[in-house]
Amino acid sequence: MSGSSSTPTVRTYTGPAGGWGSAKSVKEILLREHVPVRGVRLLRHQNKPEGYMCVSCAWAKPAKTHPLEFCENGAKATAWEVTSRRADRAFFDAHTLTELEIWRDHDLEEQGRLIHPMKWDAASDKYVPVPWGQAFAEIGRELQALAPEQVDLYTSGRASLEASYMYQLFARMYGSNNLPDSSNMCHESSSVALPESLGASVGTAILSDFENTDCIFYIAQNVGTSSPRMLHDLQDAVDRGAKIVTFNMLRERGLERFVNPQSPTQMLTGHETTISSDYYQVRNGGDIAALFGVCKALIEADDALKASSLSQVAGEDDKPADPKSAAMVAFAASMAAADKKHVLDHDFINEHTAGYEEFAAAARGHQWEELERISGLSRVQMAEAAVTYAKSNAVLTIYGMGLTQHLMGVQNVHMLVNLALLRGNIGKPGANICAVRGHSNVQGQRTVGITEKPGLAPLDKLAELYGFEPPRWTGRSTVETCEAIIDGSSRAFVSLGGNFLKAIPETEAVEAAWRKLRLTVQIATKLNRSHVLHGEVAYLLPCLGRIEVDQQATGPQAVSIESSIAHFHGSRGKTKPASPDLLSEPAIVAGIAKATLGETHVPWDQWVGDYGTIRDAIEATYPETFRDFNKRLFQPGGFPRPLPARERKWVTSSGKANFITPDKLFPDLSTSGRSDVLHLATLRSNDQFNTTIYGYSDRFRGVEGTRKVVFMNGEDIAAMGLTNGMSVDLTTAIEEERVRTVTGFRVVEYNIPRSSCGAYFPETNPLFPLGHHDIQSKTPSYKLLPILITPSSELPHD
Repeated sequence: MSGSSSTPTVRTYTGPAGGWGSAKSVKEILLREHVPVRGVRLLRHQNKPEGYMCVSCAWAKPAKTHPLEFCENGAKATAWEVTSRRADRAFFDAHTLTELEIWRDHDLEEQGRLIHPMKWDAASDKYVPVPWGQAFAEIGRELQALAPEQVDLYTSGRASLEASYMYQLFARMYGSNNLPDSSNMCHESSSVALPESLGASVGTAILSDFENTDCIFYIAQNVGTSSPRMLHDLQDAVDRGAKIVTFNMLRERGLERFVNPQSPTQMLTGHETTISSDYYQVRNGGDIAALFGVCKALIEADDALKASSLSQVAGEDDKPADPKSAAMVAFAASMAAADKKHVLDHDFINEHTAGYEEFAAAARGHQWEELERISGLSRVQMAEAAVTYAKSNAVLTIYGMGLTQHLMGVQNVHMLVNLALLRGNIGKPGANICAVRGHSNVQGQRTVGITEKPGLAPLDKLAELYGFEPPRWTGRSTVETCEAIIDGSSRAFVSLGGNFLKAIPETEAVEAAWRKLRLTVQIATKLNRSHVLHGEVAYLLPCLGRIEVDQQATGPQAVSIESSIAHFHGSRGKTKPASPDLLSEPAIVAGIAKATLGETHVPWDQWVGDYGTIRDAIEATYPETFRDFNKRLFQPGGFPRPLPARERKWVTSSGKANFITPDKLFPDLSTSGRSDVLHLATLRSNDQFNTTIYGYSDRFRGVEGTRKVVFMNGEDIAAMGLTNGMSVDLTTAIEEERVRTVTGFRVVEYNIPRSSCGAYFPETNPLFPLGHHDIQSKTPSYKLLPILITPSSELPHD
C-alpha cells in the first residue's frame, strides 16, 4: 500500500487472497487517507440497497447482502475518493503545469480532491480559479467555433446512467457521434462478438447461476485484483461441490486460495478455500488453441461414440423391455435422451444453433501438435478439461480482458461461445456466459447511448423526443480519436472522467499532439496526467463523487449504474461533499450543453433539479429496457436488463446462436519464429484500479515499492543471458521503424509460460503501437505484444 521506496523488494507471498492481508491493507489506506472513522462508517453502506454503489469494479450486487459488501480494492477506491486531502488553490499556486508533468500519477492523485473550477493561465503556466458560469460560457464559445467533427467527447467507465444519457444527448445535439469511451479499450471485443454469436451485447449470466452451476470454466480474468467480491460467489460454488477449471497465463492467488475476511472460522483458523480444482497456464495468445483443443476432444469423443454404435449411458435400456408398458417406454426414452447428451447436446445444437458442421470440421482438422505448441498445454490437459466439461450438467463460463484485449479478441470470445454451445450451456440455470466488465458503469454507459456507432443508438427516438436531427455518420472510437489527435483532425477533447493519456497506446506520439489541441476540458474528482498536459485552452472542472450527497433543487439525489450481470442499481451518496464549489456531473454536462447549444427542447435545468426526470427520459427512450425505472431503482439485487439469449431467443442474422469459426489459431506477426522475442501481457497490481495507482505494493505477486518490473520465465531469463533482479529495457519488436522503449525495469523470475512475459499497465503502454489492435473491435492488444528485453544501462527505477 505504501508509495515507492528507495529499496524495492521482491519476495514470494505465501498468503491467500483475502484473509489478514486484505484486512491490513484496508486499515492502511483508511489511515493514510485520514478517514479511519468516516471511512468505516461509509463502507457499511457500500453496495447495499439505499447505499452507494462502489466506484471501482462493476461486479454484481446481491439482493441478500453480506454484513460487509465491499472488497479490499473497493475499500481503497472509497478511501481514495473521500480522502481528507485537497488539491486546493495553494497547491496550484505553488506548481506550474510544466513542473507537474514529471510527477507520477500516484503523486498527482495523492494531492487529494479537486475543489475549484480552474482554467489554465498561459502567462503563469498554472491552473487558476474561474467561476462556473464563466467556464461554461467560454467552453460553449470554443465549441461553437469548431465543427462537430473536430470534437471528441470521451467517457470513462464510472459516470452514472443519468450523466451518460445527458452527455450522449448533448454530443448528438451538438452534431457529433465522436463518443469514444473506456469500453473501446477493454470489452469492445465482447460488444462485437457476443451480438454475432448470441444476439446479446453483454454476458447472459446472473447471480443465481453461481448457485445452480456444477462447473465453472474461468478464463483469462484475475478475480483477486479485478473483481474480488466475486470470490464469495466462487467460494460458495466450491463449498457446494462445483469444480472450477481455470485457464490463465499466470498463477493468480485469487484463483488459487481464498480466506473469507467475513468468516470468523477461516480468519481464526487460517483454513483456506481452494478455488480452482484444475489450473491450466495458457501461453500468451494461446487461448483459441486451448479452447479448440477442449472442443476437439469433445467432438472426437462424440464422433467415436457415434461410430461405435454403443450406448455409454443406456446400454440396452434405450429399448423398452415391454413396448406395451408406458413406464418402460418412458424409461427407455429417457435413457436414449441421456445418450444424445452424453458428449454433445445434439438436440440443442440442432434446434438452437447454426454453423456447427463447419466448426466441428475445423476442430477435427487441427492437429494436436499444433494446438499444444500454441496453447502451451498438453493434449492430456486439454482432454482432461474436456472430460470435466462433459461430465457437468450446467457449466458457467467466466472471462475477462485476458480474452478481449488481443489482436484476435473478437475471435477469442467467439471461441468461448462455441465451447458453451456444444453442450447447450447458455440459457439454462447455472449455465451461461459471464463477461466480467471493469469499471463500475462502463457497461451501463453503452446501454444509454455512449457509442460512436450510430446503429447502436436510438437516433430516431432521440429525434422524436427532442426535436432535432441527430448525425448519422460513424464517429471515432478511442483508437481513431488518438489517430485524429495525432493528424490534427481532432481539435477539442472533452472528458467525462478518466485519465485518457495514461490509458491509451502510442503514448509518446499522442502526448506530443495533445498539446496542439485547441481545447481540452476535463471533468474529474482528482488530478491526473491528462490534466497537467493540456491544449491551448484548458479547463479542469471538479465534480461530486458518487459517494457524496448530491443536493439539488428537489433535495438529495440518487443516480444509477449497471453491473456486470446487466442489472440496474440505484446509488445514493452518504458523505458531505469535498467542497461547496463542486457541481454534479449532470449539472456540469447541462451547463456546457446550455452554453453551447442555446435554446433547445431539452429541460436541462429540470433534469438537474430532479434526477428522477432524467430517468423518466431514459425510460421514454428505452421503454423495454427501463420499464418502471424510478419505481424499481432501489430494488434489492437490482432489476435485470432484458436479454433474449437468457431465454434461448437468438436475435441474430440467422435467428439462432451461431458457431463462428476462428480463421486462425494465433495472429500473424512479423516476429513469428524469432527466439529473441517474448510476448508481453500488461497486468494490474492489487494496489491499483485501471489507471489509478493506490500504492506500490502488489502483495499477491510479492512486489513491494516499485511497479517497474517484468515477470519472466526462468528458462527465458537464462536463454537471453539475463539474471533475476537485473535492470532491463523493453523494446517493441514490431513496426521497428519507430523505436518504442521503456527503460529501467527489474527482471522478476515468475511462474509464467515460456515465451510469455508480463508487466504493469499503464507503465508499458508506450510500447504499444496505435495500430496494434483487433481489426473488428479496435480494442488495443494490451495482452499480446512482441517485445525484446535487453540489459539496461540504467539501474531499476520508478
